Amino acid sequence: MKVVIAPDSFKESMTAKEAGESIKRGIEKVFKDSECIVVPMGDGGEGTLQSLVDATSGELVYLDVLGPLGKKTKAYYGISGDGERAFIEMAVASGLQLVPRDERNPLITTTYGTGELIKGALDKGVKNILVCIGGSATNDGGAGMIQALGARLLDSEGKEIGFGGGELHKIKNIDLSSLDKRIEDVSIEVACDVNNPLLGERGASRIFGPQKGADKETVEILEENMAHYAKVIEEELGIKVNGIPGGGAAGGLGMALMAFLKGKLSPGIDLVIQYTDLENKIKGAELVITGEGSMDSQTNYGKTPIGVSKVAKKYGIPVIAFAGRIGEGIEGLYENGISSVIGILREASTIEKALEDGKFNLEKAAENVARILKFNK
Repeated sequence: MKVVIAPDSFKESMTAKEAGESIKRGIEKVFKDSECIVVPMGDGGEGTLQSLVDATSGELVYLDVLGPLGKKTKAYYGISGDGERAFIEMAVASGLQLVPRDERNPLITTTYGTGELIKGALDKGVKNILVCIGGSATNDGGAGMIQALGARLLDSEGKEIGFGGGELHKIKNIDLSSLDKRIEDVSIEVACDVNNPLLGERGASRIFGPQKGADKETVEILEENMAHYAKVIEEELGIKVNGIPGGGAAGGLGMALMAFLKGKLSPGIDLVIQYTDLENKIKGAELVITGEGSMDSQTNYGKTPIGVSKVAKKYGIPVIAFAGRIGEGIEGLYENGISSVIGILREASTIEKALEDGKFNLEKAAENVARILKFNK
């Protein structure tokens, strides 16, 4: 029996690869001669970088960058096994988890460290860069990122503006003459699971600003500053950036990657499916297994289990999904190819205990499913 195992990470419990290996062990206890193919997955959010590194037999590259508050922090990016591709998670350098709750302030947080990660990847001579842009602490429209790559954002006196969304209103001119030329020889893809525009009621500042520490007054300052920034980009570069789906992702970083680096923004799970060659691996399988830490009605909107199940559905292959938590509204998942959603908890426990026992619980859940399948054969 050929089984393709393509889970996302189970946050705070196990990586996608660890989850896949746990499922594989459970299946092989029952079907000892089965062909189990583990394909670590992700949807562009936290953990996607590690999944892609694992799936391509790559490695992590560590370097010091400026964190969101402008202080040095240890970060990393991934390089595929063939050295052709780099995988970057902006949250590793510019993420919300790097800022203590009482210091969160999108007026001052910067994406400069994300630009340094991109520069590091260029130093490796890669041909393609995939940037995952979930989990940001920033609302600077990617200004810090392009500054790290050599662009100059100048005020009315010809001086470089400072960091953060609070500085964007000062921009008078954009000088790209010193932007890293190597970018022209690299294709950049952007993995994202939201389609919010840069400005407006669904824009970067109003939708995501509050979770990054902005109160109502700050949100309006950020919105005005971003609108000014967008106007200068249109005047200086001839690019209309407002209204682009996904432009507001990561505090406007999605817009900057498209406008300045010619990045192509796509749903994260679609890019990961492409990078891992999942479709070819699924062909000929009798069963596909996926899953992630929590599944509910939101899973239908670009999350890993649905992306995997849609591929399997094309070939009429049943899909079983495992989850640590099963919320409301999973009925809609069955219309997109998932045959069954199964919780992995074996007993009532604290969240800490459930996370600690995740690998064991997942292995046992997979074994139980395999025994049912064997009984029905």
